[in-house]
Amino acid sequence: MDCIEIINELIKIDSSNLKGANKAINFCKDILTSNGLKPKIIENNGFKTLICNIGSGNKKVILNGHLDVVPGTPDQFIPYMKNGKLYGRGSADMKAGAAAMLNTILNLKDRNLPCNIELQLVTDEETGGFNCSEYLSNNGFTADFVICGEPTQLGIGIQSKGILQFYLEFAGKSAHGSRPWLGDNAIIKAYEAFKLIENLPFAKEKSELYDHPSINLSKIEGGDVYNKVPDYCKMYLDIRFLPEQNPKEIIRQIEETTGTHVNIHSTGDAVKTKVDDIYVKKLEKSISKISNNKPEVFGQHGSADTRFYSKHNIPAIEFGPAGQNWHGKDEFLIVDSLYAYEKMLMDFILNLGSI
Repeated sequence: MDCIEIINELIKIDSSNLKGANKAINFCKDILTSNGLKPKIIENNGFKTLICNIGSGNKKVILNGHLDVVPGTPDQFIPYMKNGKLYGRGSADMKAGAAAMLNTILNLKDRNLPCNIELQLVTDEETGGFNCSEYLSNNGFTADFVICGEPTQLGIGIQSKGILQFYLEFAGKSAHGSRPWLGDNAIIKAYEAFKLIENLPFAKEKSELYDHPSINLSKIEGGDVYNKVPDYCKMYLDIRFLPEQNPKEIIRQIEETTGTHVNIHSTGDAVKTKVDDIYVKKLEKSISKISNNKPEVFGQHGSADTRFYSKHNIPAIEFGPAGQNWHGKDEFLIVDSLYAYEKMLMDFILNLGSI
């Protein structure tokens, strides 16, 4: 079965919900089983994960792909080809990467491999990854190196920023809207605090791969009516911090400067894979060999399931084929990049014996 055939069938499955994502897992299981492999299904809180191993040896590499997608309109689950591009929900993010990883397993299953390769197909990356990849990484399904097949235009995303999401509450004093000087506007207090946060020391720091952390004022709740000074405001912030930064220090700076308690909503670990990691260097060679170009090595601003492995000090990267408009309208995969991606994965695996 050609890789494009696999992706076409996967796109037809609306895996934006649990039932559909699990159906996609079963579809992949049937392909592997029909080719003589023995995949295993792990279920956690209703979410299915597929595990399939080939090869042997002391070294182990994980190929991790997610089959769940963000919601789309019905027409987005009808794949079509145009001008060398495959359109459809999940074509880029990331049924292409997942299908290529599955096909790589099929192509290498009868080869004498220098290491153990574990395919992990998961079903909840778009909603946090806590039931699949986090569960796997916490329960011994780890390796010496992890590749998550997110769309990276055939570059290597070796790091990603950490996540610190929280809200701050501000109390003011209400007054008639015609006499705002008699009150204390809580919304203005919140905004002034935000401007202070933007200029704190942590906000000015940079690293080898990043010019600065990301600070997003994502939501404001405050005020009742036009003619009243608001006496309460709740401000929500989404900070993506650098891999070298400590979120506890960021919280300390914010609380000390604003005099306001930081109420944590969600945190996530940064990915700290090193530029000179030996597996990264090997992958760079394989990419250069197939494409005749030196790959871009960069840091992601967002996060993926790589963070769950990095938390265990396992070098993890995002590496996948080229495409555009994921999570948006007219999502597409550049088909030629998919075939190149498969060759790169295979070349990388077959040349791991020298590590």
